[in-house]
Amino acid sequence: MNFHVHFFSSTICFFSFFFFLSLLHRVSAAEHASLPPRGWNSYDSFSWTISEEELLQSAEIISKKLLPHGYEYVIVDYLWYRRKVPGAHADSLGFDVIDEWGRMIPDPDRWPSSKGGKGFTEVAKRVHSLGLKFGIHVMRGISTQAVNANTTILDTTKGGAYEESGRNWTAKDIGIKERTCAWMTHGFMSVDTQLGAGRAFLRSLYEQYAEWGVDFVKNDCVFGDDLDVNEISYVSEVLKELDRPILYSLSPGTSVTPAMAKAVSGLVNMYRITGDDWDTWADVAAHFDVTRDFATANMVGAQGLLGRSWPDLDMLPLGWLTDPGQDSAFIIHNELMIALTLIILWSRVNEGPHRKCNLTLHEQRTQFPNITSAKSSKKACWKSGGCLTDITSEAQVLGLTSCADTKAVGSSSGALEQDPQQICWKQNMGSKNQTPFCVHKRESLLTSDENITDKQKYQGKLQLLANDRPDFCLHASPKRKVTSKEHKKGSFSPCRWEANQMWELHRNGTLTNSYSGLCATLNSAEGEVYVAFFNLNPVKTVISAKISDLAKALPNANVKEASCKYREVWSGKKFGVAKESISIPVKIHGAALFVLNCPSAL
Repeated sequence: MNFHVHFFSSTICFFSFFFFLSLLHRVSAAEHASLPPRGWNSYDSFSWTISEEELLQSAEIISKKLLPHGYEYVIVDYLWYRRKVPGAHADSLGFDVIDEWGRMIPDPDRWPSSKGGKGFTEVAKRVHSLGLKFGIHVMRGISTQAVNANTTILDTTKGGAYEESGRNWTAKDIGIKERTCAWMTHGFMSVDTQLGAGRAFLRSLYEQYAEWGVDFVKNDCVFGDDLDVNEISYVSEVLKELDRPILYSLSPGTSVTPAMAKAVSGLVNMYRITGDDWDTWADVAAHFDVTRDFATANMVGAQGLLGRSWPDLDMLPLGWLTDPGQDSAFIIHNELMIALTLIILWSRVNEGPHRKCNLTLHEQRTQFPNITSAKSSKKACWKSGGCLTDITSEAQVLGLTSCADTKAVGSSSGALEQDPQQICWKQNMGSKNQTPFCVHKRESLLTSDENITDKQKYQGKLQLLANDRPDFCLHASPKRKVTSKEHKKGSFSPCRWEANQMWELHRNGTLTNSYSGLCATLNSAEGEVYVAFFNLNPVKTVISAKISDLAKALPNANVKEASCKYREVWSGKKFGVAKESISIPVKIHGAALFVLNCPSAL
């Protein structure tokens, strides 16, 4: 039988438009890509011809509809610098807009706000004003157009031409014509990173992106069949030195293996492990074995550039799309006709979105049943056919309780790695190997112009900052009565100098809220186990999983027969108590996602 069962534990979060391989790690706010980056990319809908107006309209939709669900990036894909004029296509030469230093700049006809040397500055500001982050696609090395024009190389350290050995260096000095991009041979070539001028050129590119306000760079034609470790390594070094955090993503991913990925995963934040993903079942089905291999190799959420790195299965081709393929004419010969008929068909890839996704609803859902967890990732297993992923560490949440409660004791102040300004709960942990639960602390240093009536009352108190939102502070709601005995879950809200956000750490390890007088405590999250069934068969198939197998795959979840109630997410059906097994008919190329509520799980 051709199906997979996937075990997870913890909370649910839908797939990224970039990829569907996303298992969370608990990490500090300082890390890049601490969670799998999620957002929208223009390619599948607009190919290379997207305009400023179209991008901003799309960004507004993302901000309203998807940002609340964690989709925060808006990415302009390739050839934003190419003029949309007759003769221009994906591998044309001589239609790009470059500056005097050979750097690509936005086509001013499509990106009118870029005029006057502004680049993407105004677009980035507009995207940021919507609460989103802005990204761009870039190609490898330097353009053939810049090499042919023999432009001068910019030395950003002095703001002029790069000089070495008594002369100015140019694009022809650094371009490696023998290493052109395999799928855009007229477009781009590698630069010689052994040369100071080659490194200066790459630095000038990424410093310019930072000046524009770019948050994410997708670097194409440097990975997979086009691997260029030298460029990846140097770009990674440059990004480390920038004042602006920029996530670094590699593309494409044809012929990528875990061994190849390990050579670069520590230098980047994302890397493609497949070719382009389009709305065909063959593309979806091909991802299962790839996903298994990279998860088994412990590559999901591994150490990356200033944070984490994530295997990337390309975009989810959902919604309103254009067509894949080359944007040039092709001819079909109809030899059944008495006279040879030439039918010239022009791909509509240059015209922007014009059709709906070809995947069925069930095939689209198969790309979505992804469970993310605020926990450490361990190992992974399929029910059949090998291992994939398994998250078994215990989730922890902050709550409030009476300070007399023994659960309130256990917080301690101390340095963790490079950040000494934290409060961490090192006790009441369900596992000896579990990462401590931490929040950042900030002393309540009040200035003279702050409008607080009783300043002295808050001197020496702390605010506790969320790891993923440094502008959000832990609070005990002012609507709660001081005498309340309920142990409600703590929450975060925008930081203000209010009593309900002020905390005091005592020597015995208790952390008291200034408003309610209650103490913070660490509790285990409610026990939920997630199980995903994937039917890769061309026929409807009944898929089952034994409770005993779930218990083996999730040894820390305390899953037992006749102890867990379960329901299926897509149908909303409740099945009652799971006895020996859980089972359901899954439609062709479809998926089922179960949530098991187990007493004492986690």
